[in-house]
Amino acid sequence: MGLFDRLRGRRRGGRAADAGRRATLDRSSGKADLAHLERFVATRRGVEGYVEPRTAVTETTIVLVAADGEWTRRRIDGPGTARRLSRELAIPVYDAQVTGYPQRMRDWSARQSGDRRD
Repeated sequence: MGLFDRLRGRRRGGRAADAGRRATLDRSSGKADLAHLERFVATRRGVEGYVEPRTAVTETTIVLVAADGEWTRRRIDGPGTARRLSRELAIPVYDAQVTGYPQRMRDWSARQSGDRRD
């Protein structure tokens, strides 16, 4: 299968890949991604989730943001997985395209950049 066939979500013979899902250049999520998200929630307080939509380049992702602004991003299998994960981990989850990201996340990232320059 060629690169352009993958981007179009087709295999040889014209069949759609993964039962109608279009292909991306990114890998899909795995057990290690979910385990990382679970550890992040277990070791931080005030965690919220922000679901980022699938694009032509990346799979659906979720950004977890702790109360102090520390954050992590991992792939997930879709918005349904994000909702299930939020119920299991008892955290609120938002659509990043609708709500945007919290200011504390940007502040934390700015502090991290400043620490590296010192």
